[in-house]
Amino acid sequence: MMERYVRFDTAEGIRWGVLGEGHITEITCNPALGYELTDIYHQPSQIKLLAPVEPSKIVCVGLNYREHVKESQSATKEPDEPVLFLKPPSALLGPGEKIIYPEMAQRVDYEAELGVIIGRECSNIAEVEAEDYIFGFTCVNDVTARDLQKKDVQWTRAKGFNTFCPVGPWIVDKLKYNDLLVESYLNGELKQSSRTSMMIFPVAVLISFISKVMTLMPGDLISTGTPAGIAPMQVGDRIEVRIEGIGSLANDIA
Repeated sequence: MMERYVRFDTAEGIRWGVLGEGHITEITCNPALGYELTDIYHQPSQIKLLAPVEPSKIVCVGLNYREHVKESQSATKEPDEPVLFLKPPSALLGPGEKIIYPEMAQRVDYEAELGVIIGRECSNIAEVEAEDYIFGFTCVNDVTARDLQKKDVQWTRAKGFNTFCPVGPWIVDKLKYNDLLVESYLNGELKQSSRTSMMIFPVAVLISFISKVMTLMPGDLISTGTPAGIAPMQVGDRIEVRIEGIGSLANDIA
């Protein structure tokens, strides 16, 4: 049975839990690290959902959908191997929290992506082993200051601002992930729509490749790339990422 894991804030502090029908059962720790159920229950209406990850690193993948490569100004052909970059954990943002438009940016885009949470320490593994290292999946918005990305050539500043990595609303485990619908909606209008089966480098390839570059730790987050349809957001907009089998991640721009 699939579970939905949440990280949330209460009057007593930040907690982790399993989302059930009408209640949250508190658990002892980050579920990617192994956990036990408690006998403490919370009502969803009485808590605030937070980003459901506490990664040591956020590894992102660029140019991983063919149609997105065609619309990109930074590539003339499909990459021969995964294009990797990092976002700092300080960029994390929870569902319903506000994305802050930086003063130094002139164009800020949304990028709807499938997020993969690692469940075991992972180094130099083969593609056929990759599924054994997955804990679960979530929605990610790889927010990007597009003008700064073009200006800087490398992407650290453009993708690393505080609030530029909304994640949530929860982690879903045991999900069949190879053909999920990935969508984004800007102010209710459909902007991106594709399926994870359209990735150039599937999830297993990404995990194996990244593990040969750096050790992945339990709880680390991989953001697997965005489909075509990127466009700028303005202050006052609402951006929503929807992924089949996971749910909806919505944030306003401030």
